[in-house]
Amino acid sequence: MAVMAVAVSSLMAQETYRYEVGGGVGMSNYLGDANRSNLLKHPGWAAGGIFRYVIDRRWSLKANLIVAGISGNSAGTVYPAGEVYDFSSTLYDVGAQIEFNFFNFGIGSKYMNLKRITPYLVVGVGGTLASPSVGGSSFAIVLPMGVGVKYKWKERLNLGLEFTMRKSFGDGLDGLSDLNGINHSFAKNTDWYSVLMVSVTYEFGKRCKVCHYVE
Repeated sequence: MAVMAVAVSSLMAQETYRYEVGGGVGMSNYLGDANRSNLLKHPGWAAGGIFRYVIDRRWSLKANLIVAGISGNSAGTVYPAGEVYDFSSTLYDVGAQIEFNFFNFGIGSKYMNLKRITPYLVVGVGGTLASPSVGGSSFAIVLPMGVGVKYKWKERLNLGLEFTMRKSFGDGLDGLSDLNGINHSFAKNTDWYSVLMVSVTYEFGKRCKVCHYVE
């Protein structure tokens, strides 16, 4: 009876799932024409949904939809016209990223060397639609890159903390453009934003069960 219990326990601990779905909330920040250097000067809000496809214990693909608020004020920066610019903007961010876990993420048998907590790297591509308070709406391709930490709270529940910087290939997220009178190229604009988010995800889509014969 005890042997059967051990076998069932081992089987349950090694169940894995293909997908995760969840959401998160956090903080956004902005660097651009109205804030040149202090990333924490005008903190905003962020919230969104996450869908993750788990390739294996180390690699996964993630899709996200994030809505965030950013703002800025150019006081302290001298522009040719001598004006002070301020703005607020709502961003709608849709993207896909690939994640690499430093450790085999999960819970289960010791021989698999699984860890309930792991740091990870993330990089991807996406698009952001901005609705600033000055200027008109604009769309830009963005390149998110960052780091995070995952913690397996329960068998199918995960907690996450992730920080990403998002490089915008466009200069309209703040509604301000070329305030120094110098036209920037596609790659040399001045708009960046960051997202720091705490998330909860739920695993589903059972991958397989591995049975072991125990005498």
